[in-house]
Amino acid sequence: MKIQCTPEEVETRVNELHGAGAPLKDGYAPFCKHIFVPNWTATVSPTLKITPQNESLLRYLWKLIQRTKYEARTEEELPVLVRFFPKEGVKLEKAKFLDVILYSKEQIDKEDKAMGRKEDTEEYEYGIISIKPQDVDYEIPMIPITMMRNALGAEHGGSGVPLEREKYLESVAFWSSHATVK
Repeated sequence: MKIQCTPEEVETRVNELHGAGAPLKDGYAPFCKHIFVPNWTATVSPTLKITPQNESLLRYLWKLIQRTKYEARTEEELPVLVRFFPKEGVKLEKAKFLDVILYSKEQIDKEDKAMGRKEDTEEYEYGIISIKPQDVDYEIPMIPITMMRNALGAEHGGSGVPLEREKYLESVAFWSSHATVK
């Protein structure tokens, strides 16, 4: 789901909230941090719990709507298989929080170099790499296939962080009963 404001507005607001006390929380690797902030936008939560009432939307076609596809976030990344609810079949609510995910400048530079992107000459300690609208103020498990892509390394669009079996199994448990909406 696209955040309902400009990148500049997001950066300004997140910096204000962090300056007012929203803490940095550790992420899945030493270079990753999170700031969980109340959702000040109209952005909806793109994750739904799978229920008996909506499970058929993942499995059966009443319209020719695809429920899985291979997708890459950028042209340089390897596409991976994703599963989702079609947005036409579900009602979404405004997300309560935004999980603002930050990477250190060093990690961003490492990944940019591996992907053949131009070096960023701006100076900063951490940069926003993703924002996840959600209903809780803590990190939900990363989607399993994202963990696998990260383990492949920066040259494939990942971060180079090795796969941890326990965290992977936590992710599988969560995402076995949840799916994204596209």
